[in-house]
Amino acid sequence: MSRRFGILLVLLVCLALALLAGVMFGSVALSTGDVWRAIRDGGGPGGVIIRELRLPRVVLGVLVGAALAASGTAYQSLFRNPLADPFIIGASSGAALGATLAIVAGGGQIGGGLSLVMVGAFLGALAAVAVVYALGAGGSPLTLLLAGVAVGTVLSATVSLIILVRDQSLQMVYYWVLGGLSGHGWNVMPALLSIGGGASMLLWALARPLDALAFGDEVAGSIGLPLGRARAAIVLLATTATAAAVAVSGIVGFVGLIGPHIARRLVGGRHGVLMPAAMMAGAMLLVLADLVARTAIAPVEIPVGILTSLLGGPFFLYLLRRRR
Repeated sequence: MSRRFGILLVLLVCLALALLAGVMFGSVALSTGDVWRAIRDGGGPGGVIIRELRLPRVVLGVLVGAALAASGTAYQSLFRNPLADPFIIGASSGAALGATLAIVAGGGQIGGGLSLVMVGAFLGALAAVAVVYALGAGGSPLTLLLAGVAVGTVLSATVSLIILVRDQSLQMVYYWVLGGLSGHGWNVMPALLSIGGGASMLLWALARPLDALAFGDEVAGSIGLPLGRARAAIVLLATTATAAAVAVSGIVGFVGLIGPHIARRLVGGRHGVLMPAAMMAGAMLLVLADLVARTAIAPVEIPVGILTSLLGGPFFLYLLRRRR
């Protein structure tokens, strides 16, 4: 156990270093002294850049990456499938449809740092997973996975049809689907922290039910775990965390797949330790991916969803080959 907590401490230090790198580097490179002065008193040459642009961006990366990784950890244990990720049961397709409908309706701000697109994406993800869960209720985890694939396909086709009919909205929808952390300030943090962060913490609190479900329904049922309620609670919380993250960042794939696998290799499969390790790994992965996205071919910024997909695709194939 002390070894696992030692690894958690190392992950925390690595995450802090990733945050520092995300704040220091960009189109204008800054020193650690500049960062310290900007945080302490708002002064120095990079005060505005750090406080209003880079610092909220890396904090957003931490919250989104942690929420996606927490959801991925829960889904992989619930479905007993290491290839599962937060988008496998239709969350991303539902969010894309909700955001597309909001964009076609004109978008706009609704207060509290939230936009109509963000709310549409959040509600779309929740609604899609609700449909999937209703279709797969009473069946096995595989039934839920298959229902998610089917519903996701239908929703993705609907998004394509809307874009075809309303082609003036194509560019904004396309940018949202690619994913990114730009364009957001501190005003979106309270909602993301309370909804996405709160759902992630509740998933961590369900570590023991997740441990039991990871061994199968027979084992979980033999210790008195109410399978239906436990499964419904985990799906609801994981989907809420995913929906909150995707509503802000757009579609950022594979963070919820890679983060849990890195953590599982380091600390094992007990969710009391695995969940925080996965959240830190997912946060670190997204912060570093976003750093590369905005510096690789600066001043042009690559949507971070492209980079995570370029990294996640080969990782998925590696996992698939190992399972075979």
